[in-house]
Amino acid sequence: MKFVKMQATGNDFILIDARVLERDWPELAKDMCQRRFGVGADGLILLLSSKVADLRMRMFNPDGSEAEACGNGLRCLAKYAVESGLAPAQELKVETMAGIRTVSPKLEKGVVSSVRVAMGRPQFAPADIPAKLDIMPVLDYAITVAGKGLKIDILSMGNPHAVLFVEEPVAHFPLAEIGPEVENHPIFPSRTNFEVANAVSRRQIRARVWERGVGETLSCGTGACAIAVAARFHGYIDDKVDIILPGGTLTVEWDGIGEVYLTGPAEAVFEGKWQQK
Repeated sequence: MKFVKMQATGNDFILIDARVLERDWPELAKDMCQRRFGVGADGLILLLSSKVADLRMRMFNPDGSEAEACGNGLRCLAKYAVESGLAPAQELKVETMAGIRTVSPKLEKGVVSSVRVAMGRPQFAPADIPAKLDIMPVLDYAITVAGKGLKIDILSMGNPHAVLFVEEPVAHFPLAEIGPEVENHPIFPSRTNFEVANAVSRRQIRARVWERGVGETLSCGTGACAIAVAARFHGYIDDKVDIILPGGTLTVEWDGIGEVYLTGPAEAVFEGKWQQK
């Protein structure tokens, strides 16, 4: 089975053109995403046919769970689809579990150099996140994990997010200890992604991400969007901000009302064939 290894600001994926394939995708994701015994990746992306859009995307985490939304994955899929002639170069519609997303590639000499994705409107109703709470919006919500008190902002970008702004440098934050505790906190029935961030200026935020079903990753597209939305609520930023992550920088735009827009690069790393087990 052929695959392409891709990455978007260090968030790496195995992409498979699965339009005519049927497999046990959760189990395959577990096998292929292993860093030592598989290809190694933060997720498995399937490119599929769609009846309502140009293409459909599914994304499975290394633990076999399926993610509703993935901004970095959408950019990788768009680059592959456009450069392979499977989708229009100007703009394409991609069906996801979180809805149809409009993707706008930027081409330079026939190569997709960056991609802008309309990520949908953020959701704040607890039932839509989902979160076992009865307030909206959920800002500075106090929880205690691993003996540490946190005040988190909770929202959905098609998938659940908890955002924590801290004064200490994010590089010093004990993410490996705190991340799993927040991900599996009882108020999140479907678990959650967790972002820790420093508001550097009105144009820059530095952050790290603990992804649900993955662990710490070098970047997260929906996470960057969630950070920007939370930061705007707090008055830290204006309509446009660069989110500086360990794997690179993503640009997020939000006017406080409509859709959130995510822009960043995507690259193909190598192609290969997976030996069926």
